[in-house]
Amino acid sequence: MLNHIPMDTGILEKWLKSGYLEQANWFATEAGTPQGGIVSPTLANLALDGLEVLLAKTFPRRAEKGRWVHPKVHLVRYADDFIITGSSHELLVNEVRPLVEAFLHERGLELSVDKTHVTRIQDGFDFLGQHLRKYRGKLLVTPSKKNTKAFLTKVRGVVENNKSAAQTNLIVQLNPVIRGWANYHRHCVANRAFSRVDFEIWRKLWRWCRRRHPNKTASWVKARYFHAICGRTWTFASRTGTHSDGQPIWKRLVYAGNTPIQRHRKIRGGQPI
Repeated sequence: MLNHIPMDTGILEKWLKSGYLEQANWFATEAGTPQGGIVSPTLANLALDGLEVLLAKTFPRRAEKGRWVHPKVHLVRYADDFIITGSSHELLVNEVRPLVEAFLHERGLELSVDKTHVTRIQDGFDFLGQHLRKYRGKLLVTPSKKNTKAFLTKVRGVVENNKSAAQTNLIVQLNPVIRGWANYHRHCVANRAFSRVDFEIWRKLWRWCRRRHPNKTASWVKARYFHAICGRTWTFASRTGTHSDGQPIWKRLVYAGNTPIQRHRKIRGGQPI
């Protein structure tokens, strides 16, 4: 890393050996920076710099037998996660992958066996919590099943840990989790996933409500915890006060389905924003 990362080697060496503080105690670092640490994504980006240029030089568009041949080898990178595209399975396996492995080996890195695989875009793959797949020639990006499952597990954990909490406190804890997940996926094809998670969250909250009042009827529980607000008749909300005009003040649960889908606009280089 000291030989290939384009930065002051003295500063980099200090980063790699600086250690860390926890509860006012200093701990030495014997094997570089921890994965997920503050500087780890920066170092990963710096270490992988040059891979895109190498791929472009090795697999350029070329003329062959009177026609242009484009291998379509492109790199998409986010920190140490990356995708490499190619025109064929054989090209990626026999030429691109060995080149990438040699590039990484020179920098003391290697591909993860569990996370690295070659697949067709028609079969799809997961990347950064989203699933990319072509359906009848059209590329669709949706929240991945694994990411959605992890999100719902986190939501259920919050509800389970607040069995006796006030409704308002539960809403306060759930809203940032739901809002953050929905905002992350709002640029892809997520309406169906949003509807599903809203239903799963409602089902968990309904059980939470019934558990608190086992001797009450379903209609009583609904009237106690769910209210008709802004056209939604099953809004999980708690009344926290009253406006000057007598209207109630509600603390409402955030619903993923209310997050508008906004298609991502690619920023093109060389053009004013």
